Amino acid sequence: MSEEFLVNFTPQETRVALMQGGVVQELHIERTASCGLVGNVYLGRVVRVLPGMQSAFIDIGLERTAFLHVADIWEQRQNGHGGSNGHNGDGPRPIEKILSEGQNLIVQVLKDPIGTKGARLSTQISIAGRLLVYLPQEKHIGISQRIESEAERVQLREKLQQLVPESEPGGFIVRTMAEKASDEELANDIAYLRKMWAEAKNAAVSARPPALLYQDLTLGQRLLRDLVTPDTARIHIDSRENFQKLSAFAQEYMPQLAGLLEHYTGERPLFDLHGVEDEIQKALARRVDLKSGGYLIIDQTEAMTTIDVNTGGFVGLRNFDDTIFKTNLEAAQTIARQLRLRNLGGIIILDFIDMESEEHKAAVLAELNKALGRDHTRMSVNGFTALGLVEMTRKRTRESLAHVLCEPCPTCGGRGEVRTARTICYEVLRELLREARQFDAREYRVLAAPSVIDLFLDEESQALAMLSDFIGKPISLQAESGYTQEQFDIVLM
Repeated sequence: MSEEFLVNFTPQETRVALMQGGVVQELHIERTASCGLVGNVYLGRVVRVLPGMQSAFIDIGLERTAFLHVADIWEQRQNGHGGSNGHNGDGPRPIEKILSEGQNLIVQVLKDPIGTKGARLSTQISIAGRLLVYLPQEKHIGISQRIESEAERVQLREKLQQLVPESEPGGFIVRTMAEKASDEELANDIAYLRKMWAEAKNAAVSARPPALLYQDLTLGQRLLRDLVTPDTARIHIDSRENFQKLSAFAQEYMPQLAGLLEHYTGERPLFDLHGVEDEIQKALARRVDLKSGGYLIIDQTEAMTTIDVNTGGFVGLRNFDDTIFKTNLEAAQTIARQLRLRNLGGIIILDFIDMESEEHKAAVLAELNKALGRDHTRMSVNGFTALGLVEMTRKRTRESLAHVLCEPCPTCGGRGEVRTARTICYEVLRELLREARQFDAREYRVLAAPSVIDLFLDEESQALAMLSDFIGKPISLQAESGYTQEQFDIVLM
């Protein structure tokens, strides 16, 4: 299926939407104030080594220290005879024998900070180009698993071995994009990647940690390097200045893509024209409606994401089993799209409507795997458990759409619920009794939200009068429109 990219530039942020068949499949957002860090190389300083966790915290100049696990330390793997599998005959060296507090270290960000977790680091550096990934610490040539033809893999390996002299350091991984690349294009990519790494190494000599040595490309440039595929028909860009910058970048590093770029000059905003703004709003909602009348409920928590499938108003087929089967099939396709659109990662639990037929279960699972096949993110899907749930994981490398665009509600603190006005009324009555036992005031004034005050003036007026008689002091009420429903104060007069 052919695809198009829509690129919306503003001084504050860049937004990229992947469209297939006129429907939004993926959203990428990069804000000037908080650009993604994956791929950046830093000169960091070891702040703390934790032998019990076989990990270390590294200061690379971020708000939170970054995290380095022993399995991601390249120096540890190259010692011994086990090669790149991380151990020799005696097993991996413990982290306390490799790192010490205060030590300077060149590291690369593997994962952006997510939630309360700091960035994940590695000391195995890799610099990505359009066709190749450069591994400066290895002498190895690898081929992308997505290139399935064995003859093509052998040919690419031989071609690269001819272009990379034995005397020169470093290894390469051939990306999928390199399948039809010419020798000249590969040679240009090799020269570009070696130049980037040489500049980073030179910067490390004079830098004081924490220091940024190499910064990955902007979202617009990464779109051309990583996201464009042979199926891409057009890239629409709504900014003349950035269209010219990306055109120049494409002409220099990937001239075969320059013809795909198109400057959008229409009056109507690009994202409005293609319905992307509406899709963003829908992607932030908990409920996703299905065309059949069923719906999904998506709940994202710190530990995992759960997706519940419901028939809703769909009652259209001959019998109940067929109705459930049809809803689950449609849900499988929608779930795959929502995972990409919302960029949901980590552990994901899918609660399809219970099906008795094993044949139906197999068909739904096959439909889910087929729909997930269009997603380039690494994932694994397990079959139905004894409870009828499908467990899966999707690699999490950046914040989800909701975490980028939203923050916890100040009223409910992220619970998604607020205590009822009646619950607050009873809390106020208990607090009044506590205050009366501690302080001998002339009068007690309750400041609360209008909904709470209204309840005190109506249904709970008798309870308030009884408390006033019990403590022997008058109680007055004052509605504060600026208060949330859970907020109240008691003023001693």
